[in-house]
Amino acid sequence: MIVGLIIACEVAFWVLLAAGLAVRYLLKRRRTSVVLLLCEPLLELVLFVVTAIDLKHGVEPDWRHGLAAVYIGFTVGLGHSTITWADAWVAHRFAGGPRPVKPPRYGTARAVHEWKVAGRWILACAVGLALLQAAAWYVGDGRDTGPLRAWQLRLLVVLAVNLVIAVSYTVFPKREPAGRRPRREFQRRP
Repeated sequence: MIVGLIIACEVAFWVLLAAGLAVRYLLKRRRTSVVLLLCEPLLELVLFVVTAIDLKHGVEPDWRHGLAAVYIGFTVGLGHSTITWADAWVAHRFAGGPRPVKPPRYGTARAVHEWKVAGRWILACAVGLALLQAAAWYVGDGRDTGPLRAWQLRLLVVLAVNLVIAVSYTVFPKREPAGRRPRREFQRRP
């Protein structure tokens, strides 16, 4: 049941995102689109409550409960940036907005970008780790919390990988090739 709910939450995330952006840019109803997009956190709340009820009824914690916590953490950490990214592309494509800016490729600007990305992943992992720890405390010492601890280890690996990437761009910044001309935007001839 938990895995089905996680899949339903993921599908609902994208459906709400598409509906919110369609209402914003096709129907020109900004307030309605904001309401639709603000429904996104309700999905995670439902998943959280159902998982807690499942554990409360004496079900042994397993990988599904851990996956629910990780999913909620990733949505908290990465959901806003995903919505912002999609909004920028839809605005560009359907509302005449500017083309979304690509991340910098070189130097300090790239390192700063990588730290921002790492910050989102750190938040996602921190929320997931906290939820997993809360679930372990919630079920108590009498039940096996091994699957929850296994998810915590996986999140620590994800956290470490993101930190290594950010540190590597800081310590070994990618340099722009010598003699390279700045990229010009394509312009149509009248």
